Amino acid sequence: MDNARAAKFGIGQVVRHRIFPFRGVIFDVDPVFNNTEEWWLAIPEEIRPTKDQPYYHLFAENDESEYIAYVSEQNLLADDSGKPLRHPQIKEFFATRNGDVYVARDLGMN
Repeated sequence: MDNARAAKFGIGQVVRHRIFPFRGVIFDVDPVFNNTEEWWLAIPEEIRPTKDQPYYHLFAENDESEYIAYVSEQNLLADDSGKPLRHPQIKEFFATRNGDVYVARDLGMN
């Protein structure tokens, strides 16, 4: 865990993918890669990100659908378009939107 670096983006922040046409809101952050080796190897080698960086869980969407995405920090950019997101799970996790940031609900977790 010594190789972990501070995350550039935070929970509730709206981001877009650097290469692919989708955007989303961050709902969780892993300090380093925390998915299966099979998932990582399925990414084409020429665009495969390193594992020693933050990875973000997004309520993501493109023009056709909504889904959950897992994206490396190097492939994300801040999205300051101001456009709201339509992903149905956003309302379950976030209470309001304050500018380009969604504010998490108090889910009563300990």
